[in-house]
Amino acid sequence: MFKKYLLSLLLSVGLLSPALAEDINPVVVMTTSAGVIELELMPKQAPLTVANFLRYVENDFFPGTIFHRVIDNFMIQGGGFSVDMERKDTLPPVSNESTNGLPNMRGTIAMARTNDPNSATSQFFINLKNNDFLNAKGQRPGYAVFGKIVNGMDVLTQIGHVQTGNQGPYKNVPVEPIVIQSVVLK
Repeated sequence: MFKKYLLSLLLSVGLLSPALAEDINPVVVMTTSAGVIELELMPKQAPLTVANFLRYVENDFFPGTIFHRVIDNFMIQGGGFSVDMERKDTLPPVSNESTNGLPNMRGTIAMARTNDPNSATSQFFINLKNNDFLNAKGQRPGYAVFGKIVNGMDVLTQIGHVQTGNQGPYKNVPVEPIVIQSVVLK
């Protein structure tokens, strides 16, 4: 919030050009029951995906959702289920931007999807390690990376090591829910 105000102020007094302001990537602060993660989003590389994610942020969609799938040494996935494992209603899917040049590396955030490459809605995952096999290759679409952690890698690591089990038809669900309490623009 302060960053938006500061950018607006600098623009209004002529200390920052509009072109330079557009070069500043948005940062979101994700507060979870395990700690805080700050994510820099990459709208130049993934404009549709970032706009989609920010619509969910602006609609206050993520509070009360959980990281419902955690696989140590792979990724943590969240943004679609309540603590009771109820799936939340979502906006229409976004087109896959996995050929944007951003690889699935440790600490990057990417869109979760089904086998349909253009099925991503609200669910995302954060890579716990470099997952090159999730990148687009030739004609095979991958999973669209749209940002990276700039603060909170320790929280990512901590979440990656939690105890998991099965809950109904879902596997790799944290035994103790990891709740997303808020996601806001910094």
